[in-house]
Parts: sequence; structure tokens; C-alpha cells
Amino acid sequence: MLLARILGMLLCLGIGASLILWMLTGQSRYKAWAWNIFRIGVAAAFVILALFALERILIAV
Repeated sequence: MLLARILGMLLCLGIGASLILWMLTGQSRYKAWAWNIFRIGVAAAFVILALFALERILIAV
């Protein structure tokens, strides 16, 4: 659980930093980085939630 929190904080910092750089410089590559980081974060969240669900199923059996 601690790893998920650390990962979430790093993702938020990365997205925020990329969006701030995009606003300051106007270069669209920073916006693309923020979007890619967001997509990776959503995929990681789905994997973590799937592992939690699998753990619940295996404990019940």
C-alpha cells in the first residue's frame, strides 16, 4: 500500500511539473509528457486494484 501511495505522489508531481513547464514554455511536448504520465498512472492503478481484488478472491477460497 505504501508503494501505491509513493507511486501516486510521484505521478501527481510529474504531471504537475509537466503542465507547469508547458504553461511556462508553450512547448506541446510537455503536455504530451503529462498525458503519457497520466495514462501510465491509470494503467498502474488498474493493475494495483486488480491485484487487490485477486487477493480478496484468493482469501475467500
